[in-house]
Amino acid sequence: MTFSGLLIVAVGIGLMMLAVVPEISRRLRGGVFYGWWLVAISGFVMVIGSVPLFHAMSLWAVALEHQFGWSRTQLGLALTLTRVEGGIMGPIEGYLTDKVGTRRMVMIGMIIMGIGFLIFGRVNSLWMFYTAYIVMSMGMGLGSWVPMMTLLNHWFARHRAMAISWANVGSRLGALLLVPAIAWAIDPGHGPLGWSVTASLFGIFAIAIAFPISRLIRNRPQDYGQGPDGDPLVLEEASPSSTETAHENSGAPATEFTASQALRTPAFWLIAFGHGFTSMIIIAIMAHLGLLLQDHGYPLQTTGWIVAVYTGVAMVFQVVGGYVGDRMPKRIALFIFTSIQAGAVIILTMANDLSTFYLFAVLFGVGFGGRNPLTIAVRGEYFGRASFGKILGLSTVPMNVLLLIASPLAGYMRDVQGTYTNAFLILAALNFIGGVCFLFAKKPVLPGAQDRTAAVVGAVPASGNNPR
Repeated sequence: MTFSGLLIVAVGIGLMMLAVVPEISRRLRGGVFYGWWLVAISGFVMVIGSVPLFHAMSLWAVALEHQFGWSRTQLGLALTLTRVEGGIMGPIEGYLTDKVGTRRMVMIGMIIMGIGFLIFGRVNSLWMFYTAYIVMSMGMGLGSWVPMMTLLNHWFARHRAMAISWANVGSRLGALLLVPAIAWAIDPGHGPLGWSVTASLFGIFAIAIAFPISRLIRNRPQDYGQGPDGDPLVLEEASPSSTETAHENSGAPATEFTASQALRTPAFWLIAFGHGFTSMIIIAIMAHLGLLLQDHGYPLQTTGWIVAVYTGVAMVFQVVGGYVGDRMPKRIALFIFTSIQAGAVIILTMANDLSTFYLFAVLFGVGFGGRNPLTIAVRGEYFGRASFGKILGLSTVPMNVLLLIASPLAGYMRDVQGTYTNAFLILAALNFIGGVCFLFAKKPVLPGAQDRTAAVVGAVPASGNNPR
């Protein structure tokens, strides 16, 4: 079928799905706080946005190497180009999310990502492969991670870490089911569909669900007469601009940072670089794990199962991480989980048998899963909700600069040295440095908040005996 024919099929399916959206929306509004439905929707959107693009990257790489004979460096460069796109688009994604809302961003992003997958399904050259990955990554960025994390930050305050954790559980559950299925479908010489047809099916599905799923999204609870966590709506919650006034009246330090204020805090940069250093190994694993296992003589299905194991463990530890993060300083929890992640990668470099690879998968899932929700929740706790999208988008710039290095470094060192060992040891060391960055990222104080608090305290007589 032609490219335009596939687009027509996708749009037709989407229009049919749209017919049932009003009834679904009506049922979801009854009883349960709608924010929890948005957690489920966020998980679903992130499955579509991240699993076939990132979690399955090592599977696509094996299939493409088998068909086209491209080198590990050339294959790894695809993820690098997505990080170039992320570095450029990250601040724009955050700005647009705050400006137009998550609902529109999801619709636009899903359509762009679907078009990218349709292009991917027709790849016949290296430049076309890179183009497809850039388009898919742009769609994922516009319609998945930044807008969904911003959405949950608006809908939750007390339960922010837990809400983000459960959304990521949904995403990991999708990866747990989808990655082995993709491995089965595209296995060179054995898969019933092949990589081209499978990619095209993902494209059709992403375009088809873009408008229906976006109609179920509500940007802010205040627009529907509720506060975060389902609490009664307080007058100052109606608009972010009144937040600082409310803090001044109560005498509590304000926590609603603007993007420019956040940029001037050490915490912003420590979190951004901590997130970047600890993500470098994740992006390298996603790109090269299948190729590494192929070097050890294991088939593509083994890669699918190992990815499923670390994804399944991560799914459980998303919730554990959220629970821990709501009960101890998030920066300390982040240091613990990222250290476990680094240790898992060191074990991977020593693995020579299947049991050790599975041990790596379990420990990597613990670290990766526990860390993941906290990297978002700590930003919400430190900088507030008012400019969260912009702050999150800006913080992806240093992170994506670091991610530019990871996958090509691993591929280049493998091509030159014949092994991934030294590359992964370097990335494990950088991972530990990232954990230290998190550890030293103490909660910032909004400029002027301490002075205002002191003034309020000084103006109000203390209860009990007044020494004056």
